[in-house]
Amino acid sequence: MVDVSGKPATQRRALAEGLVTMNAAAFAAVQDSSKGSGKGNVLSTAELAGVMAAKRTAELIPLCHPLPLTQVNVRLEPEPEWNRVRVRASVSALAPTGVEMEALTAVSAAALTVYDMCKALDRAIRIGGIRLLEKSGGRSGDYRADNDAGPAGEIA
Repeated sequence: MVDVSGKPATQRRALAEGLVTMNAAAFAAVQDSSKGSGKGNVLSTAELAGVMAAKRTAELIPLCHPLPLTQVNVRLEPEPEWNRVRVRASVSALAPTGVEMEALTAVSAAALTVYDMCKALDRAIRIGGIRLLEKSGGRSGDYRADNDAGPAGEIA
């Protein structure tokens, strides 16, 4: 584990995203919040799974520092023209190291939850495009990914 004891705690923020693409039947179930997929409301459940995963990142990723997160926000945005859901996670902390892994873990867990809840309707669901969109804070400065997959922006 990298020694961060000499580094000052600074405000850190990261924004990550991923895409979950599926067939029309599965996508319809995702959009129908009253019925869901037979397992409940897909979007709400996946958002909660993402938040929970961000909080447990250090238990899942070897040598990752446990961080006192001050904010985790996970949003799933249906994109009907593509039969897919865009997953975005924003994470903040006042810490000596960054929160990129927490944001990426949140996106991954939320996407896997969508898969789990919809796999009976589509075994060929694809999870992809998981990436860091933005990060701020720390010695290495700010980062913003190329905008080739739509606007990053804030999660409301």
